Amino acid sequence: MSVSPDNLVAALDIGSGKVVALIAEVTGDSRNPAAKILGVGLERSTGVRRGVVRDIEETTRAIAKAMRDAQRMAGVEVGTVYCGIAGEHVAGRSSHGMVSVTGDEIRTSDVARVNDMASNISFGRDHELLHAIPQDYLIDQQAGISDPIGMTGSRLEVEVYLVTVLTSAVQNLRKCVERAGFHVGEFVLEPLAASLAVLTPDERELGCAIVELGGGSTNVSVFQAGKIRHTASLLCAGGHVTGDLVHGLQVTQIEAERLKERYGSAYEPLVPDTDLIDLPSTPGQGPRNAHRRVLSHIMHMRMQEILEYALDEITRAGYGQHLPAGVVLTGGGAQAPGIVELARDVFAMPARTGIPGEHLRGLADSVESPLFAVPVGLVLYGARQVRTSGFGVGSRRGLGVDKYIAPVKRWLQDFF
Repeated sequence: MSVSPDNLVAALDIGSGKVVALIAEVTGDSRNPAAKILGVGLERSTGVRRGVVRDIEETTRAIAKAMRDAQRMAGVEVGTVYCGIAGEHVAGRSSHGMVSVTGDEIRTSDVARVNDMASNISFGRDHELLHAIPQDYLIDQQAGISDPIGMTGSRLEVEVYLVTVLTSAVQNLRKCVERAGFHVGEFVLEPLAASLAVLTPDERELGCAIVELGGGSTNVSVFQAGKIRHTASLLCAGGHVTGDLVHGLQVTQIEAERLKERYGSAYEPLVPDTDLIDLPSTPGQGPRNAHRRVLSHIMHMRMQEILEYALDEITRAGYGQHLPAGVVLTGGGAQAPGIVELARDVFAMPARTGIPGEHLRGLADSVESPLFAVPVGLVLYGARQVRTSGFGVGSRRGLGVDKYIAPVKRWLQDFF
């Protein structure tokens, strides 16, 4: 059965070690959109470092290969993709806006004006606004209002969380996607996307943190009362674990990755003392082996340091003792055995891995891994946009349409 282009959505997660592409068919209605996974593509890449393109040709190649594989698996072609963005260049800040209400009751136009007022600030020449996410509305100084439309009052205020990105970083990512033959429908902050894939409504409401253990950076985001409250990117990441193994076991980068994936454990007490692993031999060294616990010890120490940095960031933001739902781990590093036990020790709060699965059909088993939290979240974000705006990604939208809906997208459709 053929799929209507208007019901297709595609996502790209461009990371430091890999590019993941997903293509899905949008199902469900506007209140509960879902996705049927049709195609998955994954290609290793070294073109991006900490969210910034370092090699345009390599990044373009990886995007084209991942998208080609996903399209071949899905049996469809797409023109537009939702693209995740994260890294040290992403910054978040709060802003306040206030307007007088023009009529007897608050209308959509009043909400638009107050949101625009809070968002209309200078970010400097090299940064631009990615998301403006309303946190809390006040009517005549009465706080705690999530939807003021239809209420009565004379003064409307809002606290908005503004997420900004480095303009050149966005432009270079867009250039790579376009060189690969696709159009970026929208850039989406990766922690926001991941939250759609792995957080329950209760977790988002009670308060929790997503810690994405990537290869080039570790992204920390805090959610409370249904909204994102804080986001930050840490430099200590999975690449440091691999580097430690290279020096500690005297192996190559490729072998260190292989050993980490095959024998690694992030929690040393889980590994028996008697387990031995074979190390690659060289003409000068001859056959070698090592206790698996040595490998685990190296990983444990570095992963503990990464999680402690994440805890410091959460505490510095003021949420150290205010996350009843605990911590959700995503990214490639969250696949390491024992990572949940280590996280519970470090954070002293509930911890689990974030595995997508809710609201998914089709090839859902292909993406049931914390590695796919961001691309699955991008697909679900796109599904909501399709059900709200009616535009799929099977064909390119005209610039006139994009220009018309962009201001609405910026604040009305940021449903976090």
